[in-house]
Amino acid sequence: MRRFQSFLTPLMEAFIAFQKASGRWNETYEHNLFLFDSYCTQSFPEAETLTQEIVDGWCTQRTTETNNSCRTRIFVISNFARYLRDREMADVVGPNIPKREPRTYIPHAFTEFELECFFKACDSLPSTPRTLVVLTRRIVVPVFFRLLYSSGIRTNEARMLQVGDVDLVQGVLIIHYSKGHSQHFIVLHDTMLDLLRRYNAAIQALHPGRKYFFPSAKGSFLTNGWVVYNFRKLWHKHNTPHATAYGLRHNYAVENINQWIGEGFEFFSKLVYLSKSMGHASLESTKYYFHLVPAMADILLERTGRDFDDIVPEADYEEG
Repeated sequence: MRRFQSFLTPLMEAFIAFQKASGRWNETYEHNLFLFDSYCTQSFPEAETLTQEIVDGWCTQRTTETNNSCRTRIFVISNFARYLRDREMADVVGPNIPKREPRTYIPHAFTEFELECFFKACDSLPSTPRTLVVLTRRIVVPVFFRLLYSSGIRTNEARMLQVGDVDLVQGVLIIHYSKGHSQHFIVLHDTMLDLLRRYNAAIQALHPGRKYFFPSAKGSFLTNGWVVYNFRKLWHKHNTPHATAYGLRHNYAVENINQWIGEGFEFFSKLVYLSKSMGHASLESTKYYFHLVPAMADILLERTGRDFDDIVPEADYEEG
């Protein structure tokens, strides 16, 4: 288990406990707080209190960083500084958070053939040698990535699912660990529910009493590195274009939107359902996906006589 090393250790531990109790903590925050701790240890080994010089030295935007990268790195430090200041534990002012820049990333548009090849690779993982690592990977990988594909769940949400968050009777996922920190629910397709039931029996035999629904070989939750490594390795067995596991979430949204064409455009209700299912904080976050659907703007204009921006206001793209 990683431990803080700097003079701020007890304050950081108290801060984390407070954030977790408030439901506002995640892996990204923890990673960046550890980076800040290392910076303090190396650059200010004799320091005994948090100073403005330390905060500014870490939070100044680097020449190699975009606004969004800098925001991600320093956001938790801004909250930490506020936490200390509100309790009169430090006389520092948090950094100015750079304005978020619109993202221009266009996710890969999966073809049916590419997806068929990818899941074939997932299903062809070796079962030997019969070690816990090999057997766990063989059982977890095909189901984990099918859940991403069929539900639009975020990769971090899937990684952090606990056994109690998966209702295998009603077929509902309870999402606690989410980008917006708000709980939401996902109803599973019948075929996915059946697969999860069979998976649960198999993994339970391998990891009795497990905490996480998708455990690592050691019983902890899966890391982001695990997701990246396994998706990349299996994707490139048969496919050449660049793609990511997170693209399966985008694919889920686009596939749903495509199904709306020709159904009379019960537009608003379908948009609400999709937004809630994907855990978006607002309808505006869902709007991004309509720009990925070929000819959607033309179809909307033809069928409704209205432009998309007349129906839903301009939206910022939420990466998630």
